[in-house]
Amino acid sequence: MTNKAEAVTESTGQGQQKEFEELVRRHHASAFNVAYRIAGNRTDAEDLVQETFLRAFRFYGNYKRDYPFESWLYKIMSNLWIDTLRRRPKSGTPVSLDQPIGADEHTLDLPDDGPTPEASVMEGMLDSRIQQALNALPKAFRFAVILADIEGMSYEEIAEVMRCSIGTVRSRIHRGRRAMRQKLGSLDEFLSEVS
Repeated sequence: MTNKAEAVTESTGQGQQKEFEELVRRHHASAFNVAYRIAGNRTDAEDLVQETFLRAFRFYGNYKRDYPFESWLYKIMSNLWIDTLRRRPKSGTPVSLDQPIGADEHTLDLPDDGPTPEASVMEGMLDSRIQQALNALPKAFRFAVILADIEGMSYEEIAEVMRCSIGTVRSRIHRGRRAMRQKLGSLDEFLSEVS
């Protein structure tokens, strides 16, 4: 009898693992997109996505299947990002990669595995302005705008993720969008500068 119970437990665990792996495949790109918009840079976004999926896997047994997986995942991501911001020092002196390290006076030489300069300029000009405008928003407004406008989540889903009322979500999105419009100015002016 013990062998049957162990076999059932093992197959259930394997089934959950396969189910989770499929959800990771399905939602990884959108999770990275949200993390990048929240964090503002690729390195922090990659760390945030990895930690989000690790925590989601750890607590996957607690996930209620009638609740949208994306909402549950973004709630985890939101909590992790807030924890990350709380742990960061309020001020500090940035260290240059060109600065010698150690007694040997060596400098760090990091490979550039990103896109070519031309591709970066063409792809990044508009995106960097939008990212700067997002970064200028207060955290709550930024997250609400990202979930609504980039991820296409409903106000109800955003309220669940952010643990606030739908009225608060509407207010944050409205105020966030207004602040972004002010920050971005006229998009036509920007595009004429680039041309």
